[in-house]
Amino acid sequence: MNIGKEIKRLRIKNGLTQEELADRCELSKGFISQIERDLASPSISTLSDLLQCLGTDLKNFFNNAQDEEVVFKADDVFVKEYKDEGSIINWIVPNSQKNDMEPIIIELLPGGKSYVDDPHDGEEFGYVLSGSVVLHIGGKKYRVRKSESFYYKPNAVHYIENNTKNNAKVLWVSTPPTF
Repeated sequence: MNIGKEIKRLRIKNGLTQEELADRCELSKGFISQIERDLASPSISTLSDLLQCLGTDLKNFFNNAQDEEVVFKADDVFVKEYKDEGSIINWIVPNSQKNDMEPIIIELLPGGKSYVDDPHDGEEFGYVLSGSVVLHIGGKKYRVRKSESFYYKPNAVHYIENNTKNNAKVLWVSTPPTF
């Protein structure tokens, strides 16, 4: 982490000059300049004072300063096969269970199905990439074919199954994460 760059970003975000920040922290403008250019390192106490003047604290500064990963590559995918159900789940966003939504790609072998999920708060969305599936929601069944999608509130027992002789693949997004 580049502390000086982050201090400068916060200072500018707060509409402060180096001199204004220095006055608020009882430091010199030259010292603020040196910190921002990584020519000087503030003590923990001084850094804490600086951050307080910038509207944050040590904990949030170091947590928020990490770059948020936006793009995920094939190497990031975690795959698990469920032989009993005849399904393979591909978690395409690592650690997505900590987020508000969880996207997966589920592959269903002929006769395969997802696990049966109980009612819960949130929403479910799916897009059939290949093959076709039967979506079960409560006592209702819906056939969903390639290039078709489904969207529902999961207020009843729900799952998908592949009752064809071909593999099926579905992009499925659940909120909150349930997979």
